[in-house]
Amino acid sequence: MTHPSIHARNTPDKIAYQMASTGKAITYRQLDERSNQGANLFRSLGLKAGDHIALLMENRLEFMEICWAAQRSGLYYTAISRYLKQDEIAYIVQDCGAKVVITSPQGSAAIAPLVGKLPGVEFFMVDEPAASFRSWDKEAGAQKTTPIADEVAGYDMLYSSGTTGRPKGIKREFEGNAIDVPSPFLRLLCEKMCGMNAGSIYLSPAPLYHAAPLRFNMMATTLGGTSVIMEHFDAEQFLALVEKYKVTQSQLVPTMFVRMLKLPDEVRARYDVSTLKGAIHAAAPCPVDVKAKMIEWWGPILIEYYAGSEGNGVTVSTSQQWLTHRGTVGKAVVGTIKILDETGDEQPVGEIGTVYFADAPSFSYHNDPDKTKNAYNDKGWSTLGDVGYLDDEGFLYLTDRKSYMIISGGVNIYPQETEDVLLTHPDVADVAVFGVPNEEMGEEVKAVVQPREGVTPGKDLEAKLIGFCREHLSPIKCPRSIDFETELPRTPTGKLVKRHLKDRYWPKKEAAAA
Repeated sequence: MTHPSIHARNTPDKIAYQMASTGKAITYRQLDERSNQGANLFRSLGLKAGDHIALLMENRLEFMEICWAAQRSGLYYTAISRYLKQDEIAYIVQDCGAKVVITSPQGSAAIAPLVGKLPGVEFFMVDEPAASFRSWDKEAGAQKTTPIADEVAGYDMLYSSGTTGRPKGIKREFEGNAIDVPSPFLRLLCEKMCGMNAGSIYLSPAPLYHAAPLRFNMMATTLGGTSVIMEHFDAEQFLALVEKYKVTQSQLVPTMFVRMLKLPDEVRARYDVSTLKGAIHAAAPCPVDVKAKMIEWWGPILIEYYAGSEGNGVTVSTSQQWLTHRGTVGKAVVGTIKILDETGDEQPVGEIGTVYFADAPSFSYHNDPDKTKNAYNDKGWSTLGDVGYLDDEGFLYLTDRKSYMIISGGVNIYPQETEDVLLTHPDVADVAVFGVPNEEMGEEVKAVVQPREGVTPGKDLEAKLIGFCREHLSPIKCPRSIDFETELPRTPTGKLVKRHLKDRYWPKKEAAAA
């Protein structure tokens, strides 16, 4: 059992978190004192174990201080994307039942219209607070630096990214654990499989409000390491930081790999990344060619896992396993994988169906019993709505999200395969493939491509890319047409928001149901 408060006693002057660009840092002693002050402030405001807070701010040290304050107070803490619109933010604050909302000057424009409109909610701001906000720095700074009397472990309650609909909060049952009881799966992944320990230098390149970045940053200091947090991801800066800080582990998403691989060879060769011992990746499917090139560059240190914020099941694949099972997302380490057809019957090895987990932790979508019910079958197995198949050794291969499946002439087409092929073309920076209406076939395959910088979009490029697809895929999987955009809509962690594109091609009624 371990916790930053224990490291504060044993290595008080060691850096817990450091910002990549500014160099601003916080030691374990400071983290312990400030999280205690935050916990005392929460109690003084009347918050008790099981209550909720929310925070909306950019990557900064206070983000982690507040999360640790909530964790040792038994609170649910909901981190909100600062890229959401005002009505989306209001929905999450109300839906999670936050009694305290904390923001920064950068987030104030989105939060300010809510101040005074939500009864029972107190609004705080770090740094110099704007009018109508209470000062987090001043009020927390006035509290004791000693622990509250009733410490108990709190949890994050994060919201799905809403790529296919309104985001839903994923709530873990309150267990009343001691504050030094870590997640067994995270400990397995970080400590046992990725080698993270007190000597680790962990580099965090993604927004902290997402599940994996937040949880890995919490685990880095749970284990006593140092976490270097990037304000935002930049491909070359990432490589420079690995060399500068002698980074040992990081957690990334496939779009980050793509951006680093598309750097000029002389830029990639400029930086020493040999200290990296583990690169964890998830959040989106990684094209086979991209992953193969990353392993060739960094060595067999990539560790892939498949899981949702729901935590209902997990698979893990080491680089060594992946090299002998190319394209897999691994074998189950939490739960038992079941592949079911449309009627709910189990599918044999090699047959595609919806991925379910049996014998796995349960979860619920906050305030949405219908969505919770639809995630389970009559045996109590749960699904995230992904589609895939198992091989004869139990390795899982994902083909796509069920909601992205294209049905053309009665044939099921999974667009991820087409996206993976197009992404390997040197003229393509990003791509989305989905179904659009076709009077005869029901749907046809459409691609929307973001050309690489300096490449001219148009009919010639369209013909070239369709021809490239036909060299690698059966004709039914190839786009009938390609449109071009200067940038595709992705969340900051790399998830493609396909509905923002797909909705343009469908009548409004059908788009809402898609």
